[in-house]
Amino acid sequence: MAVTLTEAAAERVNTMLAKRGSGLGLRVATKVSGCAGFAYVVDYADEINDDDQVFESHGVKVVVDSKSLGNIDGMEIDYVRESLLNEGFEFNNPNVKDSCGCGESFTV
Repeated sequence: MAVTLTEAAAERVNTMLAKRGSGLGLRVATKVSGCAGFAYVVDYADEINDDDQVFESHGVKVVVDSKSLGNIDGMEIDYVRESLLNEGFEFNNPNVKDSCGCGESFTV
């Protein structure tokens, strides 16, 4: 079981953490949302809770709560920058069975 970052995503997280001045890594979770069922929630990991799983990828900690792990186990997070105005994380999740038309939510 693991959630990993590409090298580009790890570099972006390290840049974000350095600008922020604090944080243990990246927290990734899912929440019930949208027309397809679930949406990703990405935030700074400021603490590690008892029900969290911690993975390390390219030197960056990825923190996932145990409830979300079943939805995103095996997922790889990439960081893509297509232009100055179009950049962000892309989620390559092998558990996704379907996603909504707008791309904001998914079904596992």
